[in-house]
Amino acid sequence: MNQEIITRQKKAMINEGLDGLIAVSPENLAYTTGVVVPSQSLMRWRHAASILTSDGRLSFVVIDMEETTVKDHGDIADLRVYREFTEDPMDTLCAALRDLGLDRASVGIEMEYIPARDFLALQRKIPEARFVPADRLFDELRVVKSGEELELLRSLSRITDKAIGDALSKGRAGMTEMDLAGLLLSGIYAGGAEHFKLMIIASGERSQYPNVGPTQRVLKPGDLIRMEIFGVRKGYHAGVCRTAVVGEPTKEQEKIWANLIECKYLVMDMIKPGANCRNIYKRFLEKFSQLGFQPISFVGHGIGVFLHEEPYMGRYGERTLDEGMVVAIEPLVYIPGRMGLQNKDMLAVTRDGCELLSDCTATDQLVRVA
Repeated sequence: MNQEIITRQKKAMINEGLDGLIAVSPENLAYTTGVVVPSQSLMRWRHAASILTSDGRLSFVVIDMEETTVKDHGDIADLRVYREFTEDPMDTLCAALRDLGLDRASVGIEMEYIPARDFLALQRKIPEARFVPADRLFDELRVVKSGEELELLRSLSRITDKAIGDALSKGRAGMTEMDLAGLLLSGIYAGGAEHFKLMIIASGERSQYPNVGPTQRVLKPGDLIRMEIFGVRKGYHAGVCRTAVVGEPTKEQEKIWANLIECKYLVMDMIKPGANCRNIYKRFLEKFSQLGFQPISFVGHGIGVFLHEEPYMGRYGERTLDEGMVVAIEPLVYIPGRMGLQNKDMLAVTRDGCELLSDCTATDQLVRVA
């Protein structure tokens, strides 16, 4: 477990008047305990949960199928296991709450994740407990990363960026998008990622579509290729996107790309503690608008155990940046019926500015594919 995160959660509980905090989503469970329960996100009835008290005691509830996986993590002292099909995980969770003295206490829980049926069961089984929505509390806790989280995201960003760059360097006209996907996944896993999310490979006319996966479409001279993937380790995500061209780019493609890269550096120059997220977006729009295309409503967002977290550098962003935040910035354009170009980088907010975490692939010019 990351003790800096545990300390932050204890302090937040005291500030919010909570006696305990329950994480039930795969993301906040990984955030709290450092443990990823593999089947939790695949089968919603396979509940896993952690209970942290305001004085630092922790219990972990898990299905019998995943008991050995959690035990192998090594530092979960109070592990409560329920049997699939024959035992109700809410019974096990309630027993843990009673043993921790929380059955008559104020307890935060993720209302946005727990199924209504299970929440009603909790209320019925321990009626004197006061359950409080804790989704916003978790969101706020995750905004600034700990030193351990920063190091993990730094390493993962380079793994993800290098995998994309290496795959594109081996790309050739006549290959399919699926061929590129195979190269990309090989690089992601060889680099040390444990998993991936949302692989996007969109070439030619398909490059205009935001979130599409690879197909058997054959790469042709003149095609643009948008390649994005989120490498995953210990439940954390690093999102990187690169755009390449098969052969030589057109003048229009070069003009658009030059603008997007100028936007990248403009945003990077503005990122520092105290910078206002909406002002960053407004400055981005001033440059991007020179292209005459419709922008999306943000140019950057926080990232960690969720693909998108606060802060958003966008039209609706109200925050100021703090040292220790990690963001993904993505100047992009989708031109309906024609093409799409995108560059996405991982950045950490430092004391005096920002650090480029995805620093393996040169992006000042469109990547060339033979």
